[in-house]
Amino acid sequence: MSGLLENINSPADLKGLSGEELVRLSTEIRERILRTVSMTGGHLAANLGAVELTVAMLSVFDPPTDRIVWDTGHQTYAFKMLTGRRDRIATLRQYGGLSGFLSRAESEYDAFGAGHAGTALSAALGMAVARDRRGQNHHVMAVLGDASAGCGISFEAMNSVQTTAKRLIVVLNDNEMSISANVGALSRYMGGLLANPRYNRWKRSVEHIARRMHMGPFRKMYYRIEESMKSFFLDNIIFEEFGLRYVGPINGHNIYALVDAMQIARDAAKPILLHVSTTKGKGYEPAEQQPERWHGTPTFDLCSGERESGAGNGKSYSAVFGETLEALAERDERVVAITAAMPSGTGLTGFARRFPGRFFDVGIAEEHAVVFAAGLATEGFTPVFAVYSTFLQRAVDCVIHDVCLQRLPVVLCLDRAGAVGDDGPTHHGVFDLALLRPVPGLVIMQPRNEAELADMLYTAVRLGKPAVIRYPRGTGPGVDVPEERTALPIGKAEVLRAGRDVALWALGDMLGLAEQTAELLAAQDVSVSVVNARFAKPIDAELLREQAGTCRVMATFENGVVTGGFGAGVRDGLREQGLAVPVCVFGWPDRFVPHGNTARLMRDAGLTPEAAAARIRASL
Repeated sequence: MSGLLENINSPADLKGLSGEELVRLSTEIRERILRTVSMTGGHLAANLGAVELTVAMLSVFDPPTDRIVWDTGHQTYAFKMLTGRRDRIATLRQYGGLSGFLSRAESEYDAFGAGHAGTALSAALGMAVARDRRGQNHHVMAVLGDASAGCGISFEAMNSVQTTAKRLIVVLNDNEMSISANVGALSRYMGGLLANPRYNRWKRSVEHIARRMHMGPFRKMYYRIEESMKSFFLDNIIFEEFGLRYVGPINGHNIYALVDAMQIARDAAKPILLHVSTTKGKGYEPAEQQPERWHGTPTFDLCSGERESGAGNGKSYSAVFGETLEALAERDERVVAITAAMPSGTGLTGFARRFPGRFFDVGIAEEHAVVFAAGLATEGFTPVFAVYSTFLQRAVDCVIHDVCLQRLPVVLCLDRAGAVGDDGPTHHGVFDLALLRPVPGLVIMQPRNEAELADMLYTAVRLGKPAVIRYPRGTGPGVDVPEERTALPIGKAEVLRAGRDVALWALGDMLGLAEQTAELLAAQDVSVSVVNARFAKPIDAELLREQAGTCRVMATFENGVVTGGFGAGVRDGLREQGLAVPVCVFGWPDRFVPHGNTARLMRDAGLTPEAAAARIRASL
């Protein structure tokens, strides 16, 4: 029997398939996703859970005329395969290949680029209003994850549905997970809808009868009956209070039920919400059993499930952060930890287990997390908010207005700071330095190894003022972390190598590049000093003045954008002291960094020892 997937080149090719063929197609897609991600790495569990949902949508709707807006986009591998990108799926997340998320530049089917949660409903509302203003008649659909539905942006959008759009389809893909298990009142509420035994027993019985009678002719009658029975079995549906007709829960792995629901949504004259229940990791037992572990994965052996080990000799920076914070919390009851739906990704799983009363997962709500931390700080606590750099971008106003303006001792620990490789431009943490460096009163640090991270965290929780610690994705160089901590003098750098002609200042994980550059310059009889800057703010003004008196050129190295970043801070520091020394700034250029192997990305950006040495040599 020949495969169906190889004959699908656009959603139009699904229109003539029978229900049985759609089931077979879903199986083929799931197998292709598993094979692909085992070789490329990527988001696995969410994609396996959304296969039948994707097939059903594309069998009923007609993108790109119909707009399908996905929230986050890490569940769209099946969508890519069915919208003309099947032959390129093996290039997923590879340099020059398909993005792991959605990209308007990649395909006309990607109605809206995605990467951060909570944006789908707002974007879809905008598209629906544009359609209505133009007198057009196509469908607009927003596909939300259940965790995204609890995001503040989603709530703001939902508040506008009733008064904004004439027609809108919202698909709530409910797998009871974000990356970790969902938290909060909305999650419990939706769990109640999924688990109501009387309603679901009645619903299954009626669906069974309807299928035996061939649902098609009786579809409208069935949904009218369901509509009237919902209020009998369930309390007021919160989504209907927002002006969204509620249909569900729908078995997200039953093609027949999904297609029926999609068709009733297609024919709806008013905004409608389909509540679809799916299983994260569906069809691959390791991912079903541990969906959090398999949310994002490196390459792995498909048969054994054994995953490729990460690069580096030491523990991950996330693990060192978590272990250090636990030790600090053991000694100081004022220390509390906060995360935004990422306890495992930020290294806080152990803290949550040891100190459940001092651990807070606020869900996908970074703005709330920062202001919540500020409130704790006003009452004498020391809140530590661990968040990916790319996600703190959403809360910069809160950092400025609610933390720094009030000089509150909140510690922000920015995981995945710098380029993150295959996840691409939506997830590179390259903007935090430029965004935060201008904020008055904020101390910004970056460690060069695991031990220095532990000392910086110890320093920050004792500081009594706002502080940021940024550190990269992955493992450190393998330095042991002593049990006793050392408080670092604020704004003091560390000279690792003395020299007179050139001074190289590096932040954190870019120190290796600076040291390799120094070796190349030294081989050309250039006397080079290498400085572990430690602080992006305040910068060591005394050392700057001392080195500027002897060196002919200075250079800075940072895993962030050069526009307004650490290098710009060094230039500002020299100018403020009236020191006219040329500075070569090395970092990410003023453009969005694509996805791909980090070494390749750095080479393209001129971030290699050879390129740096040549540029510095030319400046002498």
